[in-house]
Amino acid sequence: MYRRRRRAYFVLMGVCLVLFVSAWAFVRLWSMPAAIAMCVVAMVIPPVAAMVGNRKGPEDRWWDDPAPRPPPSTDAREPGDAPPSPDARPRKNGPGGPACRTGDPESDAWWDELDGRKRRG
Repeated sequence: MYRRRRRAYFVLMGVCLVLFVSAWAFVRLWSMPAAIAMCVVAMVIPPVAAMVGNRKGPEDRWWDDPAPRPPPSTDAREPGDAPPSPDARPRKNGPGGPACRTGDPESDAWWDELDGRKRRG
């Protein structure tokens, strides 16, 4: 369950903090290699805790999630049609998606140059 994964995540992160703080607070006074080893172990725990906290368990019904839909196609040409002219094709890059003008003439000119199009007015 969600609560179990959350508890496991916080326990692992608590162990990480205890190892790190205790290694440099008092373990280093007796053994520097032990303190360094404790820090190395503490360094490995956060990625493991993230994996534990984010994994899907057997109680999660992930197989019922709907599959992501592909984005709608912007190319409605028939197979025999001629390709569109460079000025007529939608812009692939740029802020805001296809054929978006930013309102800043310098930025629009930069995007047009990047797309290989002539600058429009």
